[in-house]
Amino acid sequence: MSLFKRRSAAGFLWLFLALASSMAHAVRIKEIASVQGVRSNQLTGYGLVIGLDGTGDQSAQMPYTALAIANYLQQQGISAPAGAAAPQLRNVAAVIVTAQLPAFAQAGQSVDVNVSSIGNAKSLKGGTLISTPLKGADGEIYALAQGNLMVGGAGASQGGSLVQINHLSAGRIPAGAQIERVVPHSLLEGDSITLGLNSSDFQTARRVALVINTRMGPGQARALDGRTVRVLAPLDADERVSFLAEIEELSLQPTTPSAKVVFNARTGSVVLNQAVTLGACAVAHGNLSISISSTPVVSQPNALSSGQTVTTEKTDIQIKQESNGLIQIPASPQLTDVVRALNALGASPTDLLAILQAIKAAGALNAELEVI
Repeated sequence: MSLFKRRSAAGFLWLFLALASSMAHAVRIKEIASVQGVRSNQLTGYGLVIGLDGTGDQSAQMPYTALAIANYLQQQGISAPAGAAAPQLRNVAAVIVTAQLPAFAQAGQSVDVNVSSIGNAKSLKGGTLISTPLKGADGEIYALAQGNLMVGGAGASQGGSLVQINHLSAGRIPAGAQIERVVPHSLLEGDSITLGLNSSDFQTARRVALVINTRMGPGQARALDGRTVRVLAPLDADERVSFLAEIEELSLQPTTPSAKVVFNARTGSVVLNQAVTLGACAVAHGNLSISISSTPVVSQPNALSSGQTVTTEKTDIQIKQESNGLIQIPASPQLTDVVRALNALGASPTDLLAILQAIKAAGALNAELEVI
C-alpha cells in the first residue's frame, strides 16, 4: 500500500471515529423535549382491602374502616339490625389507591395502581382490593380499580418480637384499574405545536429550532424562549402524527450543562457534573473530635463504720484535633482533575461539603452548590 493510501485510510478512520464519537453523544429531540398538552394525569381514590389474615385495621382506632364497610354492605342491600354491636374487622384495611393515567389512554385499557394503607393495618399481604373509583383533580371518575395485591415483603411477630422484610403496608396491582373515561387533548388543534424542553436553556432551544428548520425547511420552527419551541405542523391528523414522529427522531448535540455540585444532606452523597472546574488554591482541613466517657465509681465504707455506700461517676473529656498540613490544589480544568484534587484531601463526604463551600467562598470553585 502506498503512503498516500495509508494516509487516506488513516484519515478516513479518524473521521469515522470522530463521527461515531459525535453521534454517540448526540441526543434525540424526544429525549430532551415533549409536546405541550400531551401529558399524564394523576388519579386517586379511597378503597378497602379485604381478605387479610388478621392484620387489618383495629376498629377502635380506625372507625372510618367500619363505616366504609357498612356503607359498602348497604349498597349491596345488606344493613345491620338496630342496636347491633360494631363489627371487629381485623381482616379489612382502609387504603388510598393511586394511579397514573397516561396520555392518549382509551376506555377499556388497563393501568397499574398503587395501594397504601392509611390506618393501623400491620400488613396488606394476601389482600384483595374491592372496586374503587379513581378520580381526577376535577372530581370526575376516570377509572375503576380492583384486584389482588402484590406485596414484596414478609413479616412475623410473637410475644413482642417482630421480624419484617421490606414494607408491608403498601402494595401494587399490575393492570389493576380499567379506564372508563378519556381525557381530551389539544394535539390536533391549531396550525402549530409547542415543544417544551425538560430544562430551561436558550442554547438548546436554539439548536432544536435549527435542527427542525434544517430538516423540515426554513421558518418551520422558532424558539420562543429558553424552554419552548413553536413548530408549524400539518392540519391533517395522519400527517401531523407522522410529522411529530419524524421530529422526535431528529438528533442534535446537547449543550454543556451549567456547573453544579449537588449534596444530599440525608445520605451524605456528593455529585459533581462534568462542567465543574477548580481554580488554584490551598486547603487545610482538620478534624475536631470530642470524646466524653463516664465510668461509675462505687465508694464502699469500712465494715465497722456507720457510713453508706455511695455511687459516683468519673467523667473523662478528651478533645483531639488532627493537624493536617496545608495542601496545594492546582487548577483543574476537567472533572477527572477535580476528582483527583479532592481525593488528595482525604475528607469524608460530609467534610467535603464544608470544604467545597469554603473553596466557593474563596472564588476557586466554578460551580453552583445545591443541597437537596
